[in-house]
Amino acid sequence: MVYPSTKKVAIHLVLIVGSLVMVAPFLWMLFTSFKSFAESMQVPPTILPKVWRLDNYVEVFEKVNFLTYYLNTISVTVGRTVGQLILCSLAAFAFARMSFPGKNVIFIALLSVLMVPSQVVMIPSFVIVRELGWFDTLYALIVPGIFSAFGTFLLRQFFMSIPRELDEAAKIDGCSYFGIYWRVVLPLSKPALVALAIFTILNAWNDFLWPLVVTSSDSMRVLSIGIASFQGEYATEYPLLMAGALMASLPLILIFIFLQRYFIEGITMTGMKG
Repeated sequence: MVYPSTKKVAIHLVLIVGSLVMVAPFLWMLFTSFKSFAESMQVPPTILPKVWRLDNYVEVFEKVNFLTYYLNTISVTVGRTVGQLILCSLAAFAFARMSFPGKNVIFIALLSVLMVPSQVVMIPSFVIVRELGWFDTLYALIVPGIFSAFGTFLLRQFFMSIPRELDEAAKIDGCSYFGIYWRVVLPLSKPALVALAIFTILNAWNDFLWPLVVTSSDSMRVLSIGIASFQGEYATEYPLLMAGALMASLPLILIFIFLQRYFIEGITMTGMKG
């Protein structure tokens, strides 16, 4: 019988402890979502609920327009993700595969945007949205987020790892630049596109400050704001808060589980060539 080495045992113990630390908050959220309000405030706290209350999940939909929040969040997430995949991939293709005057200067200027905190440009962005008449509409929630300097950089790095000989072969076959982009580069960039999609989905789904600024009516609220409404001035309805947070988190967890292979591959491959 071959016994594992001490080093492997130690590594696995560290990984197990780390996994438990990461999973513990999620389990606490899950168990609290089935408790009564009195039990959630009990001192010392209990881990498992004495009576499992499924009514908490029904009450979430009764107390707030949770379904409306969900549909708004899905619309914003899909709009931003599709927009970034299209615009960022087009810009990245231009920076990675085309030659034009000032390309490096423009790319450096684009990267400098990453050093500017989003809060700095929030007021100018709000003024533009208001002047366009988009306040309290889906346009205000989606359009400002359909382009990303980070997404352009991520895809540009991946596109540069694709052999340029493929471009020459496509040109011989009569492909234009757009044909090379659509028929050659994009099909080979699936991992990077999935990685960008996951980043965009996470940011759009969890966005709180921008939707809070550009919306005022309850019908335009998103999940992050709707869930925060369970936190009152004098008391917080923790079971309802946790039930709403759990239902809001499940789509992201499922997306990452099914797409994690492409996500890891895309992040790894983007650093192969500068």
